[in-house]
Amino acid sequence: MSRKTVLAEDAARADRERLADAVRQVSAVRGRSLRRSVLVGASLLAAVIVVFGLSLGFGDMVMPIGKVVATLFGGGDGGSRFVVLELRLPRALLAILVGAGFGLSGAVFQTVLRNPLASPDLIGISAGASAVAVTAALLFQVSGLALSASALTGSLVAGAAIYLLAWRQGIAGQRLVLVGIGVGMGLSSIVWYVMARSEVTDAQEAFRWLAGSLNGRSWGQVWPLLIALGVLVPLTVLAAHVLRPLQLGDDAAAGLGAKVEGGRLALLGCATALAGVATAAAGPVGFVAFVAAPIARRLVPGRGAALPQAALTGALLVLVADFAAQHALPSVQLPVGVVTSIIGAPYLLLLLARANRVGGGG
Repeated sequence: MSRKTVLAEDAARADRERLADAVRQVSAVRGRSLRRSVLVGASLLAAVIVVFGLSLGFGDMVMPIGKVVATLFGGGDGGSRFVVLELRLPRALLAILVGAGFGLSGAVFQTVLRNPLASPDLIGISAGASAVAVTAALLFQVSGLALSASALTGSLVAGAAIYLLAWRQGIAGQRLVLVGIGVGMGLSSIVWYVMARSEVTDAQEAFRWLAGSLNGRSWGQVWPLLIALGVLVPLTVLAAHVLRPLQLGDDAAAGLGAKVEGGRLALLGCATALAGVATAAAGPVGFVAFVAAPIARRLVPGRGAALPQAALTGALLVLVADFAAQHALPSVQLPVGVVTSIIGAPYLLLLLARANRVGGGG
């Protein structure tokens, strides 16, 4: 064997070893990222369960956790069954479902449009639900499930209008956000106009709904939302296969074979419907969709949209906010939207301040 052949074989062996080493390093990084993702998800789920238990046991009638569990499984006396099963359980479940819906919706919007301001409560989706729901309630005396259907219809119509107005041979995230903010302001003016023409007592009731509240919610709001999320969450998961290519940009995603516009439209449709059904159940609970996804992405960096973690973060955020809204002040129950706004508003200001520092704030 010639010296030249030996040198070529040595070089090829070295290349194979470097390639194998690179593959091992990439696999190790992916393994650590996956383990962290699972650990964060499990921790968030455990936190949700803990706060859920506190929500069922704590209140005017304090119950030990053992009695709460026994009541959930058919035990307890009549009083504990009424308090736990009819008053606290539907409210706590609704908080989880509403938070998960908003969190998942915000994560999809912000990832697809690659803009942290692309949240349904900032770009007009929630404003559309509010405008139609308030108009239906105050002008046509609509209530119950029909009112929830009105809110869902309003969010879908607003989402479709924003998409069409922002379309210019495709969708750019910044343009859609600006169009959405404009549409949202116009829809908000409709809300205030309708309220101004209504009786004071009716306007007060509408104002409480607009604040986003779980006060007085029952199984009548839980079951429709549970069924809606049972349909929308799997659809979102199916549509999410194009999220990673879309994060690379439209040209790169098209180069990878992804159906850019079709995939984006499907994801935005699912996210709009998720925000719509959550708003229909509890009103436009502010800033949950806005802050849940950034928190989740910070907990699991490098995992893309982090959809499961964003949904769990939203659920935990609404549960904690509702618990604080019930018990922070004696003899007063605040709307949960007030508490979430206290959390979200400073984050929005921080985001705008950072954008100004880097020259992106206009």
